Amino acid sequence: MVEIKVLGPGCPNCIKLEALCREVIAELGVESNIEKVTNVNRFSDFGVWLSPGLIIDGEVKVQGKMPTKSTLEGWIKKAGSK
Repeated sequence: MVEIKVLGPGCPNCIKLEALCREVIAELGVESNIEKVTNVNRFSDFGVWLSPGLIIDGEVKVQGKMPTKSTLEGWIKKAGSK
């Protein structure tokens, strides 16, 4: 199971990132758990200083920008194959 955390206070990019994660997961058919972390005081606990932030299986993949769909697909495929 792929563990995904989307960190963001609720800004448009944070919402888009969560939606994109759900879209990619559905398309790939990968079993996953997506958690949305909106409490900015917790971001530093994960090593994220800018939003939106994305953590896949405990590894910070991006912060402060949106990944492309193809990049996100690659990260999730790699995590799902472990």
